[in-house]
Amino acid sequence: MARNLDLTALRAFATVAATGGVTRAAALLHLTQSAVSMQVKRLEEALDVRLFDRTGRGVVLTQDGEKVLAYARRLLTLNDELLDRMQDDAPEGEIRLGVPHDIVPRAIPSVLRAFAAEFPRIRITLISSVTARLHEMFAEGECDVMLATESNPGPGGEELVRLPLVWVGAEDGRAWRRRPLKLAFERACVFRTHAQAALDRADIPWEVAITAESSRAIDASVSADLACHVVIDGFDTAELVPIPHGGALPEIGDVAINLYSAPGPRDPARDRLLEAIRDAYRGIRASRQPSLSIAANG
Repeated sequence: MARNLDLTALRAFATVAATGGVTRAAALLHLTQSAVSMQVKRLEEALDVRLFDRTGRGVVLTQDGEKVLAYARRLLTLNDELLDRMQDDAPEGEIRLGVPHDIVPRAIPSVLRAFAAEFPRIRITLISSVTARLHEMFAEGECDVMLATESNPGPGGEELVRLPLVWVGAEDGRAWRRRPLKLAFERACVFRTHAQAALDRADIPWEVAITAESSRAIDASVSADLACHVVIDGFDTAELVPIPHGGALPEIGDVAINLYSAPGPRDPARDRLLEAIRDAYRGIRASRQPSLSIAANG
């Protein structure tokens, strides 16, 4: 028949070991010294070992006591974690957030950091793809919240900010001076047609020199000065910098960053995430330096 250890006795023993004496342990446990001594003795009887060497001044763990202390601490930690978990009424769950890869770095890290601090038990699953694919996933119920970069918001969309598109290339690059102008875009990039139409209007010959499925491949090609690319103003990177073309390349127009949230019952955690996203991206319009503090908004 299985025997069970008394957690109260384990806690008394661990506290005596940590404080170095029964008197201090009793004060921490809000028990009498005799009650603490009785708990330790009960544990020794249950394990049939001596836990403390009582021949000198104070208390010193025996070899068996050292072994038991390691297990006692683990058992008490699990006990306390379980009680905390069951008594904690903080919301749990998952929110699937879709964001076009090119607008992730400016704001999403601060959004996730602030949200996690307030809702540590809500898991955010970040899905990064192109806008067209994110819309497909959102329609199929695979995203709960999504951002899109597009000319105008679709049904249910909320425009957060509208910014111009800009030409980017390698630092000190010369690809933008060559004709036909070589372009690099992902296959499904929504900025591709904007750039091509602008070049056609300006009567500038062009060719798509690099097409890839990965944004990393595009970034590498452009940073090597093999072609030019287009990004939302303010979302350039250390590798891709705005081209100082002085009007030699045409204006491309602007694009909106839109927010979508799947319909459903009111969810305080999702509401806070939406609020954080709004603050972050609308802040780009105001200062080009998005800032976020969920706690301050609460």
